Amino acid sequence: MTVGAWRDDRIGSALRGENPAVMRRLRSGFAVIGDVQFLPGYSVLLTDDPAVRRLSELPRSGRLAFLADMDRLGEAVERACRRVESGFRRVNLEILGNTDGFLHAHVWPRYDWEPEELVRLPVWLYPRERWSEERYAVGPRQDRLREAIGEELDRLAG
Repeated sequence: MTVGAWRDDRIGSALRGENPAVMRRLRSGFAVIGDVQFLPGYSVLLTDDPAVRRLSELPRSGRLAFLADMDRLGEAVERACRRVESGFRRVNLEILGNTDGFLHAHVWPRYDWEPEELVRLPVWLYPRERWSEERYAVGPRQDRLREAIGEELDRLAG
């Protein structure tokens, strides 16, 4: 697989063990670090079935498993960010599905140091350059936080 090609098939590459963003395999999918890190610790829960487009397409047991994994990832991000990052405030959880055609959930840590005009707004209202500037791209500088989230996921697994 060519460099970055995993982004074209996030779920398939995760299933094949080729997605470098994967932090842990969960019951219903994969906990991955987000592509952008202007809010350190941003993570995503990917379904493990690329054909599933929305939560309602899963049987009740699958829905509950996905929501439980979303909760687990949210708590892991909260614990890790509280421990590793300064100014942690809270976590926002979202299932949107407006851009990517597969079921996934966003886990957004929020911080006291965010700009006053943005801190109480949805993350999607951040300026467009935050989503594309190289300095916000996920990379080795997130290794410590990635490890902390993975450790918390393991602790929460029991």
